[in-house]
This record gives sequence, C-alpha cells and structure tokens, in this order.
Amino acid sequence: MLKKIGRLDNDSIKELDLLIDSIFKLFDKGKKEKAEKELYKIAKTPNYFIREYIGKNLIKYSDQRKILAVAKKMLKHKMYGIRATALFYLYTKYGDDPEKILKLLNSNFETIPWEVESIINDMWKKFPDFMKIHMKEWQSSKNEKKRALSFHGMENIARSDSKYIMEFISRSIDDATMDVQKKITHIMTQVARANPTIAFPYIREWLVTADETRIKTIWVSMKKLANIVKQKNRRDRSVEDFVILTEQTVNDWKNDENENVVNMGERLYRIITYDMNHNR
Repeated sequence: MLKKIGRLDNDSIKELDLLIDSIFKLFDKGKKEKAEKELYKIAKTPNYFIREYIGKNLIKYSDQRKILAVAKKMLKHKMYGIRATALFYLYTKYGDDPEKILKLLNSNFETIPWEVESIINDMWKKFPDFMKIHMKEWQSSKNEKKRALSFHGMENIARSDSKYIMEFISRSIDDATMDVQKKITHIMTQVARANPTIAFPYIREWLVTADETRIKTIWVSMKKLANIVKQKNRRDRSVEDFVILTEQTVNDWKNDENENVVNMGERLYRIITYDMNHNR
C-alpha cells in the first residue's frame, strides 16, 4: 500500500516500478485510454514523492512521443497531482535545456507551485549562471508570486556569489508584498551566515535610508542572526568567524552616526547579551 505522504521506502519503489511497467505494457498493446486512466489513478496521489518518482520514470518508455502527448494533456488536468506528475516528466525530458525548462516553469508557476519551487531550487544547482540572468526578469514581473519565486533557491549560491544576491535584494528591498518580504528575509539570513563580511555592509546601507517597513524587514533577519550568535557554541569552528563578525558589527552599529543603524545595533546587542545581563 503506497503511503499518502512521506518519502518512499524500497517496498514503495518496487510497487511503483510494477505499476509503471504495467502502464508501459498497456501503451505497447495500443491501449492508450486504459494506460492514461491507470497513469492518472496513481498520479493523483497527495504524496509529492510518488508524483516525482512517476514523472521522472516516464522518461524510460521507449516511445516518448506517446508519453509526451499524454503529459501535455496532464498539465491542464483539474487534479493537482496529475499536473505535478506531468511537470516532473517534462522537467526530466528537458533536463539539459534550461531555456525549455524555464519556459515550462513560466507557464505553470501558479497552477503547480510546490513542484515549480522544487525545480527552481534544482535549477540554481545545475544552471547558476543561467538563473542569475533570468531570475532578474522574474524579479521585475508584475506578478507578485513570480517576484517571490525569483528568490527561491538562491541560497545555493549564498557562499559562492554573495554579492550577486545582496545586489538582487537591493532591487526588491522595498517590495511590500508579503511573500516577497518572506523570501528576502530568508535569503538575507542565509547570505549573512555564509558570508557576513559581504552581507553586513549592504544591510547597514539599507538601514541608513530605511523607512519603518524596511526596518521591520531587516529586523526579522538580524534578529534570527543575533539569536544564532547567542546560542552557538564558540568551540564550533564552523561558525566561529560568523559569531565574531556579527558581534563586532553589532558593536560598530551601536556607535554609528545614523540613528536607524544605532537603534538596530542596540536592539541586537540586547538579544546577544540578554542571558548574561539577566543572570547578574
């Protein structure tokens, strides 16, 4: 019995392989309608991992023209799982062609959002230079969901190209859309953890001319970072530089000439030193 949620175990994979093989045999026998019906039956599952497995394994069928025709119909189906399975198949089929994949995502980001997010994340790993160019186009979209998605998966280059991300955030820092703001605070936190020497000067610059809304956005990220500093064990060498640089930055901000920066520095300082002061 296939699980409704959760990752696949070996028994589930074996069961899915048998189901997929039976669908392929129906196509071989020319029973296209029955094959589609069986495919739809397993594809409409609420389990993300089943949809992914089925979609990616449809690429194994010998006559891809038949599968492609079915997948194109599936993308427009009323059932989410059926649409999602088709998207995974097409992503696998066009795996080495980022232009085709992006066109596919562009057409389906509103109707298959979870899978589009997953694929975008994967695209940042496989085609970072391509994504750096084209996510700028999504960033300037009139569609707020698309603007939010332009940030998704960018943490994959948080260490390798922190400057690119901070410049990217600069162009959207005052976007009032809640989904965009959530993405900004998430990726800002990731970059600051990975490369604080790059991130903190940008954040200070944003603070200098910040209105109340921008300050709130920055505060969400900086509060998380301050709590990480407070909680991390200094003997953990993997975060030692981050802890030292964050504490140094907070102290510098407390003595800054700009009021917004000073206020942020003082609030962060209280978080970092709370336990010590509280126990005196």
